[in-house]
Order: sequence, then structure tokens, then C-alpha cells
Amino acid sequence: MEVLNEIPAKKTKRLTSVVWNHFERVRKADAQYAVCVHCKKKLSGSSNSGTTHLRNHLLRCLKRSNYDVSQILSAKRKRKETSQSPLHQSNLGPSTINYEEGKIKDEILSPLPLKFEQEQKKEETIQTFNLGSVKFDQDRSRLDLARMIILHGYPLAIVDHVGFKIFVNNLQPMFEVNNNGAIELDCMTIYGKEKQKVYESIHHLHGRISLAVDMWVSPESSEYICLTANYIDEDWKLQKKMLNFISLDPSHTDDILSEAIIKSLTDWAIDRKLFSMTFDDCSAYEIMVFKIKDWLSQNRPLLKNGELFDVRCVTHLLKSIVQEVMEACRDVTHKVRESVRHVKSTQALLGKFNEFAQQVGISSGRRLVLDYPMQWNSTYLMLESAIEYKAAFCLMQEHDPSYSKALSETEWEWASSVAGYMKFLLEFTNIVIGNKNPTANIFFPEICDMHIQLNEWCKSPDDFLSSVALKMKIKFDMYWSKCSLVLAIAAILDPRFKMKLVEYYFRQIYGTAAPDRIKEVSAGLRELFNEYSMGSSSFDQDSNLPGSSLPSSSNGSRDKLKGFDKFLYETSQSQSVSSDLDKYLEEPVFPRNYDFSILNWWKVHTPRYPILSMMARDLLAIPVSTLGPELAFSNSGRVLDQYHSSLSPDTREAMICGHDWLKMEPEATSLTLSNYPLPLSVETS
Repeated sequence: MEVLNEIPAKKTKRLTSVVWNHFERVRKADAQYAVCVHCKKKLSGSSNSGTTHLRNHLLRCLKRSNYDVSQILSAKRKRKETSQSPLHQSNLGPSTINYEEGKIKDEILSPLPLKFEQEQKKEETIQTFNLGSVKFDQDRSRLDLARMIILHGYPLAIVDHVGFKIFVNNLQPMFEVNNNGAIELDCMTIYGKEKQKVYESIHHLHGRISLAVDMWVSPESSEYICLTANYIDEDWKLQKKMLNFISLDPSHTDDILSEAIIKSLTDWAIDRKLFSMTFDDCSAYEIMVFKIKDWLSQNRPLLKNGELFDVRCVTHLLKSIVQEVMEACRDVTHKVRESVRHVKSTQALLGKFNEFAQQVGISSGRRLVLDYPMQWNSTYLMLESAIEYKAAFCLMQEHDPSYSKALSETEWEWASSVAGYMKFLLEFTNIVIGNKNPTANIFFPEICDMHIQLNEWCKSPDDFLSSVALKMKIKFDMYWSKCSLVLAIAAILDPRFKMKLVEYYFRQIYGTAAPDRIKEVSAGLRELFNEYSMGSSSFDQDSNLPGSSLPSSSNGSRDKLKGFDKFLYETSQSQSVSSDLDKYLEEPVFPRNYDFSILNWWKVHTPRYPILSMMARDLLAIPVSTLGPELAFSNSGRVLDQYHSSLSPDTREAMICGHDWLKMEPEATSLTLSNYPLPLSVETS
């Protein structure tokens, strides 16, 4: 074998490429070679060959070494900073920086925490993010990408976007971006792991779950059912976890709705942990509720004979009442809308209208606004602003022949009354959606105020206004008959109110019949409380539910006193029950502080009221309202976006439920490497 005499090539010029930090240029006769300092492989090193082939080899070589491409970039950045240093330029002059390959300092091998310091300069921040020692992990990065897609609702096709591929390649050339189908599988893997976490957290609860049932539609009129579990965890924090997003067949029947919900309850094994269900507005509501209650009662009797099981969404009540008002006053609101549109049609008319306003002494700084018919709160704002300029509109009617939609005096009175109705409903809605922790206790006083107000509106001497109020009252009474008891009991469990709040409002609502109504609420409270305390057949005999852990005998079936054990348990519990509930009701109410937290109060007082606290945990978690702020004022329902509606049913459910589960993670800006939530690993068989 011929031995080659190789001598290091003289560097006639500075090798500026960072690749040469990992190659040694040698000469053999007239040829030049680049020898990798890691694997000693020989490649072409002539100036005409460029460095692309060296970079490609380096990437493959580094995969088998402890180095990372980011180390190369870090070295290049240090090299550039040193060459630009004023001290280096003035004192040292041009020089070559040598990097000792294979010698990595211990401190570089340690992961550097991600910290955000506002006072740092940009260059310092770049150094803080120097993660050159972190070894690249393809599987981790792939699942991080899938998690990001779920968390932010990005389309799966983002991996095919040219801009995304360029960004990833420049950021980490070693990362291999999978295709659309592979990313979908990764998303399904994450969904399965997160679903198992939710399942375990639910089944470790000592309390019960209340389920919210919402209806969705797609732009193509497809229908979906969304099921969300609401509960209070062991740390007395209110939790909401989406369980299913079910796609319905276009030709589905009323039975399919109830069967879909029953299947979900069975799959999640929560039928025996269910306290109540809050239903969205749907045409098959009554049939669906009847079938679900009938199925549940076959396994165990429902609490309070099912009187507290069926809860309606209070925000839907408000929207249905508003729709009655809008429909009854359609002609009046149309005239107001056209009047405003006429004034704002030209600058000349608007200037003329402002002159009329000054003549009649209107100094309001409010501007006339047109409503957006799909948002009922905007219609209220239009009415409110127009009513302030009533006198100016009347003056315009006298001087502007083109103004053809003028309101009569009676119609202005109607508009004023309707605006009053809508203002009350607007304030109610803001209270409902503005509360960050909407526990069930906050709704009773608001509902009672609405009850009293509707009674007053129905007494209006104006036939038109009284008829509008009556239509609103009919809608309200249907809700009151179903939900007044559960809302009253939830309010009683608020230590600031107790029975006093029920007595206060019922006297205004029922007058002389109030004592009987108050007794009904008190009896319902005690009946429910007895079921919690006695461990009766209303409860599941699981160890994690109240009243279910009866003493067991070591002699098993031969113990003739097993019945006595149960009798002793029930009678001793019944004796402590009365004192527990009575003690709570007899003690003075808690002061109504601004920063009062009912969940913190019950967390602290659980040892004092062990049975009552179990009942409070379940009742306060009832989702009295299922709509968020984005839909509270909308005249439409929930509409699924075009992207999610185009997915397959299984993928759609995984992406929507997974988004709900992942969105509770801390923001990335507060994370460090030590507490960053690691992506789920892919299990292989």
C-alpha cells in the first residue's frame, strides 16, 4: 500500500467559512484535501470545490458525535463578536481564533435556563439563549411541533408551507419535518396521552361532576355536540375539561342525541359521578333529558329524585328573552335605525342635525351609532344614543321633507321602554360573563331581581309594553320552574347569604305565599343534605363518594352483625347531620367583602362542616351558564370554523379537545428548561 506524503497546506488566505473549524486542509502533490477532525474522512479541499459538500458531511458526522450544529453557529457568533470588538481591533490587530475541538467546558454542557431580563440588550439576550450544548432530539421536536399545532389551532398543512419549511431549516437544519399525515398521527398520540390524564384526574375526585352540553354547527350546517365536565378539584379550584366533540350524522334523530351523550358517559365511566347536566338550546331538549334521566335512574336513583339534574343555560334564557323583545319591537327599532342612517348619510345632513341639537339644548357628547343586527347589545346602544337626540329628530321632521321614517311620540316612548328592558338584560349578561369564577351561588340574586322587574313591567298601563313584558315573563317562568330550587340552594351555601337571601327575595316575589315557598326550599335543602350524610341508595357505593364507605367486618358473610354496622353508621351520621347543617344556618352570615372567595371559604371550613362541604363542592360547580363572552350578545349560536369542520370526525375531536386540555399550560415566556413540559414520547410496540 502506497504511503502518501501529506503536508499541511499553507493558508494563502484566511478561511472565513465556519466549516473549517472542523476540517484540516492538507496538500498532496498538486491536490488539496479537507480532512474531518472528527472521523478523519478525506474530502476535496480545493478552493474551486466550495464548502457545500463539507457542510453536508459535517451534518452527517455530527449526528454520530457529541457536537451539535448549534455549536458551530455559536462559534461563528463568538468569532464575529471578537473580530468586531474595539479592544481587539485597536490592540491586537488581525488574528486567527483557534477553537479546540473535542474539549467542551463543563459549564457549557449544563443546560442554560431560559430567562427574560427586560434590561438586557439584544446581544446579551442572544447569549442567554445560547443552547449550543443541548443535544438535538428529533422525536422531541416532532412532538413539540404537534403540540404547538394543537395548542394554537394551526392547520395540519402548516408543515407543507414553504415559509415554515424555510424557517425550520434555518433554525435547525437537522430537523426533519414530517408530512401532513405523520403530523396528524403525532397529534393523535398527544391527544391519547392527554385524554388519559383527564380520565385519571376525574376519577381521583372525591366529589361529583356536572356536565355542560352545547350544540355546534358548521358553515355547511353540520351539527355537533360538545360535552364539558365541570367540577371542583381537591384544592377547591373550579375546573372545566372538555370530554367529547361529537359529530352528528346529517340525518340524525332525537334518539341519536341522547344515545351520543349516554355513550360518552359510559366511555368516561362518569355516569355514577354525575350531579347535574346543563343543556344548551336545542329542538330535542325535552326528549333528550327524559331519555338520559331514565337511563341513569336504572343504575341508581337520581339525587333529589332528579329535581336538580336538569339545568338550563341562563345566558340562553337572556338571549331568548332579548329575541322576544327584538321581534315585538321590530317596527320601532327599524324606524330608529333608518332615522340614524338618514342623518349619517351625508355630511351636510349630519351638520344640519347637529345644528338642530344645539337649538334644542342638547349638549351630549354621544354620537349616533348604527347597530349590527347580529349583536343585540349594539341595538341597545343605537336606541340609547337616538333617544338622547329625540328633540333634534323631532325638529328635523319639521324642516326636512326627505326625512320619512320619523317616530311618533308614542313610538319614542316605546323605544325608551325597550331600551330600559335591554339595559337591564345587558347589565345582567355582563355580570354573568364578567365573573372569572362563575360558581352557581352568584346567579340566584340576579335571577330574583329579573323576576321582580318582569313582574313590574307586566303591570305597565301601556298595552303594547305590557304584552312585550308578558312574552318575556313566559320565557322566564319556564326557566324559573326548572332552576329556582338549585339556584336557591347554591345561594344558601354562600355564607354571606344563607337562608336570609331566600327569605328576602321570596317575600318580594310571592308576597303572602312566601312562607310556603321558603319552606319548600328549606325542605329540599335538608332532603339533599340527608342523602349526602346518610349514604342512601341515591349514592353510588364507590369509596370516593360521600356516604359510601361503610365499615366492613373481618368475618365477611358469617358476621351476623353486618346489618348492625350499617345501622350504627346511618344513625350516628343522622345525629351529626342535623348539628352540621343547623350549626351552619344558625351562625351569623359572613361579611360581604369585595374580595370574598367562596371556594377559599369552604376550603378553610371543610373540617368544621365535613358533610355540608361535600354538598357545596358539587353544587357550586354546576355550570349555570355555558356561553362565553364572544356569544353572549350574539343572535347566532356556536359555529365551527372552516378548517376544523373539514377534518375527519376523530381528528376533529382530537384537535378541539386537545386544544382545551393544553391551553391551561403556563405561557412559554415563564418557562425554563428545568420546568418545560416535556412532550409525550411515542410508544412503539
